[in-house]
Amino acid sequence: MICFSAGRFTWRRMWQNPGELLLPGLTEMATRALLYRRPAEPSTLLVKHGSQVFAIRLRRHRRARRYTLRIHPTDREAILTMPPRGTIPEAREFAQLHGGWIAARLGRLPKAAPFQHGTVVPLRGVPHRIVHRAGERGTVWTETRDSGEKILCVAGDPDHTDRRIRDFLKREARRDLHKSAQAYAEMLSVRVRRLSIRDQSSRWGSCTSAGSLSFSWRLILAPPFVLDYLAAHEVAHLVEMNHSARFWRVCAKICPSVERAKKWLDTCGNDLHRYGIED
Repeated sequence: MICFSAGRFTWRRMWQNPGELLLPGLTEMATRALLYRRPAEPSTLLVKHGSQVFAIRLRRHRRARRYTLRIHPTDREAILTMPPRGTIPEAREFAQLHGGWIAARLGRLPKAAPFQHGTVVPLRGVPHRIVHRAGERGTVWTETRDSGEKILCVAGDPDHTDRRIRDFLKREARRDLHKSAQAYAEMLSVRVRRLSIRDQSSRWGSCTSAGSLSFSWRLILAPPFVLDYLAAHEVAHLVEMNHSARFWRVCAKICPSVERAKKWLDTCGNDLHRYGIED
């Protein structure tokens, strides 16, 4: 469409002050949104490396200063973060340039272990085999066979096994973390106002200055000293909201297994993300 104007059209003034050109029925905010709206862009890119093709999820972040790639351990996909002014062609070139890195990192992910009959999962660091008990009542409970094998029994419809196992592990994680966090809070004379359980892929725990703690439910899969350390770590943030030398002194004062737990997480932590997912 071609538009003609008899007079000079003040594009610069309109751009700086969109409120002067309000369209009928639209607020200034709505008009500004129309002027600045970014064209629709794809949510994923396809990258080919050798005979393999990978779908790369795009994520634009206003604070990003450059293009970055990371592997999501539970979704098992690569995520490309773009700076505000980044372009799709640049993102595609960056992803293609790092095709080998993407293939190698995805190829090194531990084998998926879905929550289904026969799968062995750790509970507080101890292997338990999932056993479906169709004819019994209840939800999820643990037993020990005569052979000494630990099993995780699941009753009901087999289609509900995944959900029931997941709910059970979250309840157990909340119970253990609440107990540990409260004990450490008393030692440091601070107050935990809220504790939530999530499936965080980038961090095991977090803390706000208001006293809210958040943890990954997957910590219940790790040995107790690891979960205990993470509880101490986040509670210590209620004293020091940083990772300064003083913070680590506070953490070590209340938790004797700091270095042991950190080493375990560095070595085995990524393995916890394979449980409850499918290839």
